[in-house]
Amino acid sequence: MRDNGYNTASETPEETMNFWTLVVGAIVALSAGSSTIKIIPQQEEALVESFGKYQRKLKPGLQFVMPVRDRIAYRASLREQVIDIPPQQCITRDNVSLVADAVVYWRLVDTEKAFYKVQNLPMAMENLVRTQIRSEMGQLELDETFTARARINETLLRDLDEATDPWGVKVTRVELRDIIPAKAVQDSMELQMTAERRKRAAILTSEGERESAINSARGRAEAQVLEAEARQKSVLLQAEAERQQQILKARAVAEAAELIAQKMQEYPEAAKAIEVMLALGYFDMGTSIGRSNSSKVMFMDPRAIPATMEGIRAILDRPETTTAANAPTNWSS
Repeated sequence: MRDNGYNTASETPEETMNFWTLVVGAIVALSAGSSTIKIIPQQEEALVESFGKYQRKLKPGLQFVMPVRDRIAYRASLREQVIDIPPQQCITRDNVSLVADAVVYWRLVDTEKAFYKVQNLPMAMENLVRTQIRSEMGQLELDETFTARARINETLLRDLDEATDPWGVKVTRVELRDIIPAKAVQDSMELQMTAERRKRAAILTSEGERESAINSARGRAEAQVLEAEARQKSVLLQAEAERQQQILKARAVAEAAELIAQKMQEYPEAAKAIEVMLALGYFDMGTSIGRSNSSKVMFMDPRAIPATMEGIRAILDRPETTTAANAPTNWSS
């Protein structure tokens, strides 16, 4: 057959079959190569089975498997994962109904156990956590569930970690999120809290009043003590002042008597003048007594004046005497 001046021979059936054989072989080779080369991402692992039996574990990176004979049975992430536990109906030890939910943080430590020891690992863990939550809540009273949250978390973590160890799972953290009692229980708790707050307010008020009364009484007592001490000091100072005044008066009298005695010795004729001065002193003293608030009636015997003068003369006759003695007087009130 000729066409446009070129000679072409028609393809034989054998050539066509060889062509398609090559195409199919290339496709099979590419498919086999793609099934042979496996890339495992970071923080992941894969399990390889050979004819249905576990053979080995593939680590992250470029890995090779035998086509047809080997297959990847399971891929798992080694990163920490979270299970959100829905609200669970629980009953406490004192027969109070409440709802509790939680979150569980876990990660795989043995991929082989996680695949071959348990079927549907997330569901198994969720059911296990639900059971543990109900068990722990049943051992506590209602008030303890609110105050012992940290202890409950630690107990759940320990129990879940032990229970999931055969599955190749490490439970890292368990957190109770909400503990919600029934509506009737919440109303009762609100009434109880209101009464408790009122009680505390009344106690604080009474304690404040008591402290105020104690402080007031203590202040009054201290003020009375200070006032008594001030009065005592005032009395002592007044007595000291009077004593000093009496001492000064006595010294003045003694000096005056001594001066009079000297003058009388120098001038004997001055005795009459001194008698007149003493008489005037008696009269002045009577006037002062009459002016005082507590007025007295005083009777004075004029005859006592000469006797007084005689006493003074007797004293003056003794020069060694430097102080004057009180003359005898007759007073009656």
